[in-house]
Amino acid sequence: QVQLVESGGGSVQAGGSLRLSCAASGYTYSSYCMGWFRQAPGKEREGVAAIYTYGGSTYYADSVKGRFTISLDNAKNTLYLQMNSLKPEDTAMYYCATDFNLACIRSAVMVATADFGYWGQGTQVTVSS
Repeated sequence: QVQLVESGGGSVQAGGSLRLSCAASGYTYSSYCMGWFRQAPGKEREGVAAIYTYGGSTYYADSVKGRFTISLDNAKNTLYLQMNSLKPEDTAMYYCATDFNLACIRSAVMVATADFGYWGQGTQVTVSS
């Protein structure tokens, strides 16, 4: 059974940094895509960053380009999101997701939620001004 467990969230002041982790387990072959998504109260879930696990290509939402970095440690089956220069508008629940179908590559490129079928429970990030 695929399991994704996020950690690393917390409260930070604007301009600060956090690193989120997503520990993946329950499968013996690599997924094609992994990504970070977020959802603020009253808003739809949106893409933050995604990675094509075989090629290593990364994709980012315009709102986080230059501030966030997604990375994958295959040996540890762990996905990371380094978040720098945090802003109050980054406040949200952050989710990790993955999928094993090639179709997820299309969603990864667009940093979209579609085609990601496996999700973690989320970790809260709160940025105060």
